[in-house]
Amino acid sequence: MNEQSLSSRETSFLITEEPTPAKRYNLFLKRRLMFQKDKQSKDSIFFRDGIRQIDFVLSYVDDIKKEAEVKAERRKEFEQNLRKTGLELEIEDKTNSEDGRTYFVKIHAPWEVLVTYAEVLGIKMPIKESDIPRPEKIPFSFLLGPLKLARNVKHPHPEYFTAQFSRHRQELFLIDDQSSFFPSSTRNRIVYYILSRCPFGIEDGKKRFGIERLLNSNTYSSAYPLHDGQYWKPAEPPNPVNERYILFQNWARFSYFYKEQPLDLIRNYYGEKIGMYFVFLGFYTEMLFLAAVVGLACFVYGLLSMHSTTSSSEICDPKIGGQIIMCPLCDSTCDYWRLNSTCLASKFSHLFDNESTVFFAIFMGIWVTLFLEFWKQRQARLEYEWDLVDFEEEQQQLQLRPEFEAMCKHKKMNPVTKELEPYMPLYSRIPWYFLSGATVTLWMSLVIACMVAVIVYRLSVFATFSSFMESDASLKHVKSFLTPQITTSLTGSCLNFIVILILNFFYEKISAWITKMEIPRTYQEYESSLTLKMFLFQFVNFYSSCFYVAFFKGKIVGYPGKYTYLFNVWRSEECDPGGCLIELTTQLTIIMTGKQLFGNIKEAIYPLVLNWWRRRKARTNSEKLYSRWEQDHDLETFGSLGLFYEYLETVIQFGFVTLFVASFPLAPLLALLNNVIEIRVDAWKLTTQYRRPVAAKAHSIGVWQDILYGMTVISVASNAFIVAFTSDIIPRLVYYYAYSTNSSEPLKGYVNNSLSIFLIDDLPNRTAPSERRDFTTCRYRDYRYPPDHELKYFHNMQFWHVLAAKMTFIIVMEHVVFLVKFLLAWMIPDVSKDVLERIKREKLMTIKILHDFELKKLKENLRDGSNDFAKEVMIQENKAQLAKSTI
Repeated sequence: MNEQSLSSRETSFLITEEPTPAKRYNLFLKRRLMFQKDKQSKDSIFFRDGIRQIDFVLSYVDDIKKEAEVKAERRKEFEQNLRKTGLELEIEDKTNSEDGRTYFVKIHAPWEVLVTYAEVLGIKMPIKESDIPRPEKIPFSFLLGPLKLARNVKHPHPEYFTAQFSRHRQELFLIDDQSSFFPSSTRNRIVYYILSRCPFGIEDGKKRFGIERLLNSNTYSSAYPLHDGQYWKPAEPPNPVNERYILFQNWARFSYFYKEQPLDLIRNYYGEKIGMYFVFLGFYTEMLFLAAVVGLACFVYGLLSMHSTTSSSEICDPKIGGQIIMCPLCDSTCDYWRLNSTCLASKFSHLFDNESTVFFAIFMGIWVTLFLEFWKQRQARLEYEWDLVDFEEEQQQLQLRPEFEAMCKHKKMNPVTKELEPYMPLYSRIPWYFLSGATVTLWMSLVIACMVAVIVYRLSVFATFSSFMESDASLKHVKSFLTPQITTSLTGSCLNFIVILILNFFYEKISAWITKMEIPRTYQEYESSLTLKMFLFQFVNFYSSCFYVAFFKGKIVGYPGKYTYLFNVWRSEECDPGGCLIELTTQLTIIMTGKQLFGNIKEAIYPLVLNWWRRRKARTNSEKLYSRWEQDHDLETFGSLGLFYEYLETVIQFGFVTLFVASFPLAPLLALLNNVIEIRVDAWKLTTQYRRPVAAKAHSIGVWQDILYGMTVISVASNAFIVAFTSDIIPRLVYYYAYSTNSSEPLKGYVNNSLSIFLIDDLPNRTAPSERRDFTTCRYRDYRYPPDHELKYFHNMQFWHVLAAKMTFIIVMEHVVFLVKFLLAWMIPDVSKDVLERIKREKLMTIKILHDFELKKLKENLRDGSNDFAKEVMIQENKAQLAKSTI
């Protein structure tokens, strides 16, 4: 029976009667009465008897408001119902707490409850140690020795053949010690399952249930499982092994940044869902290493060839670039300028806009396919190793949210389970769907409006920067590397980044509220709905400015005398004579680096400050002086959406690495460095600054995998367009093969060829500089006929040749990359051959073990039978069980 196929009604009926006081309870009664708190270890994770382990803790404070009696009644009813399900509770009075205000309800799940719910949830437990050897070492693995963890840390437990637990077959399972048979993550998962479905009364004619509703109404202030102990020291007897300490020592320390992660230990302690995130982040970081090395090689190539490039040499040459007079970059206030003033900018542009750009764009299109295909293999291996092969994600949709059940007034027959389930008609949801769609659209429009506002800022301050830097003699030396274009681009990018962070902060709050108002049926639907809203918004928020620079800036400028204007006021932005790629690189670097730095600082500082403030308000500031449950109570809550924001951050970074990587080959290197730190920051905050999250299962990264696939398709097109329309490669190639007249130096004369001529007398008076000059023409970046031609200022034939070459390149590159992607996807299997063989072997052995167990049980029953009739009945019953176990 799968864990997800059960509704909230089952909890109340699994153990319905008030249990009689356990014998164990009476055995330790005398000891508990003699107990004194100061004699118990401050780090104890047991009840006062020192025997029963604390699996979960609830806390609350006395409420002096009008609802105090109502809340007290809810708590009383809730705790009574918890006891009816078999859980054991122990309450710490507020006088025993350090702040003198907080009550703590400690919960223990006895063996009878654990085995019942392990069967209900279909939890797999070991039946025999596996005889399948671990994967053999890869060649040259000795070179990776310094990166490896100790074997007992990497694999803390041997591998086992497993089967779904059955309380009627307990002797089948490897139960050496009942207190340690179920790991603490499984215990807290079982208790939370009960807590989330336990009723606490009837209000407004509706049955109310679930700890989440009690937390939302502040009936309880918190609910959390305990950490194993303090993270800075190992456990002391009688406490079990402190896995938190082992994780901190081998995973959460920054000095271990180069080490592999103890993934099995993470899974054992935090559950499969959090474990899956760290596996994904680690695998993504490993794959980034190859992309970072190739990207760095491309950057080094650009660095080495920066001073020898023909275009930069011509721009910097006083006899060539120094003699070319360029048309003003803004109306009236901007003056004519010489091309060699952009000498340094043209050299910087060559760092990222060179022959290796095309190669790197194609390489990243192939890399992203390899990443996703190998990730599918890694995920399949993980499903086998973590006993998730039979875990059906679709079944999770049958797990209803308590909020949904509470709001429903109708019931409908479930065609699968044939049971009546809460049902909400579509017409009840339509108004909220409209509000949700309108809100997302409004905020995405607000992002676009803010981007336009930043563009207006750039247009309006460019003239100011230009005139100021021209008139101030003290800036003469600065102008060589900090031109008005670069200054405007830098300040605009920084302003845009600040706006992005502000919009993101407010939208997170609104999207969570809107999703709750939609009343999603299941947790899966809730996360999917929130994921769609947040990703769409952040996609527009973080990438819109980069898309503008890459695909729109400088493309619809017009020409001198007939420029295009934004709102008929501000003249459209022009690209640098070397192209817009350097500006796209600047924009991408500031937003990507700024987001990663801000994110890591926020993730590290925010919980640290909050935890310090909580301890400051307590009677003592030292974590070393109060109980285990109080220590954890003062930590920050990870929350049900904590992992959601971690995935979102990683996917947004993935977009920066793939969507615009042709303009910035160092993006994979920056992402790699960030992720090495990110893994340790996430590990540190989860181990030291957050309460222990409730363990949850997951066999994949869910909807994020589909989002990654979508982004890879977009990335191929975006990089093809960046190379074609944003970089200067295609125009140079067209000149090289079709227009160059110098056979020894084919690119010589390219700069002059790429600039068109404009007659100064044709400038309207309102746009021309006020001072008269002794030259008659100026140059501008475009392919147009000169003023003495009969088609003056119309696009010339070279413009159409370049455009045709750009479109041809896009089509060819997309087809080549997509063809390679499809071939790789076809060649690389989703599940590797050795994993398939292991899965088949385990299934075969499990069936054999179950068969032998049932056969043995059948023989024992036959020997104990007293008459033929009893024997016949037993044979039929055992045959049925045997058949069921072998299916």
